[in-house]
Amino acid sequence: MDIDMTDEKIEVRSTENNQIIEVLVYSKSESQIEVVVGEGIHSTKCKLLPTSNNMAYAGEIMGREIVYERTLYQVREDIEALQPSTRRR
Repeated sequence: MDIDMTDEKIEVRSTENNQIIEVLVYSKSESQIEVVVGEGIHSTKCKLLPTSNNMAYAGEIMGREIVYERTLYQVREDIEALQPSTRRR
């Protein structure tokens, strides 16, 4: 289930130089997180997908890899905390 997270910001790490970048969450689900990097006309969307071991989410923006260092399970808990009615039974 996709949840609109228009005001949520998260920190991602650039693997090129270990720089921490704050990005705006456009949409969030267990299977992917869409973020907006930059502001105004210089903004770009990026899809972060779970890594093969589900220990982080990774994506590429302008040829550079960025990583959201939360596990699939932590993101699932984040989503459930925001939308308690969607909890699995």
